[in-house]
Amino acid sequence: MAQDLDELFDVVDESDRVTGQLPRREVHRLKLRHRAVHMLVVNRAGRMFLHKRSLRKDLFPGVWDSSAAGHVGAGEDYDGTALRELAEEIGCRPAMPPKRLFKIEAREETGQEFVWVYRVEAEGPFTLAPDEIERGGWFTVAEIDRWVAERPAELAPAFRYLWPRARPWFTVAAC
Repeated sequence: MAQDLDELFDVVDESDRVTGQLPRREVHRLKLRHRAVHMLVVNRAGRMFLHKRSLRKDLFPGVWDSSAAGHVGAGEDYDGTALRELAEEIGCRPAMPPKRLFKIEAREETGQEFVWVYRVEAEGPFTLAPDEIERGGWFTVAEIDRWVAERPAELAPAFRYLWPRARPWFTVAAC
């Protein structure tokens, strides 16, 4: 789905309570708190699917990011958005609902987004939305650890921030 800069977002306060609604472009321009989700898709082999953001993205084009991620639209909830973004971005309709792992408070690294991070179990293959994603790939935890340590500029800031917090949920034994 192409980006809609006039899409309405709920603006939220420091406690993640809705205080109003504004278009995407204004929320980002004014750096207001809003909501997002990040889904980390892992397969039976314990490899995680990550995607390279399209060069058409308004924020962080061309860097690698979570399996799927997106903004919570005005009036939406986190869990429904997680399912919608999985379907829209990578064509994934998991057999089991995404599992909530943890919530990140709105901060600079997330672009002032409160973010729920989810674990999703799926094997693919996926159908990638070209307006959102240039390409994707499967990576081991060790490969991601090295990537974060050695080439962090290739990864989206929110992913770099959430990875150390998410990592304990992604060992082969946890799959």
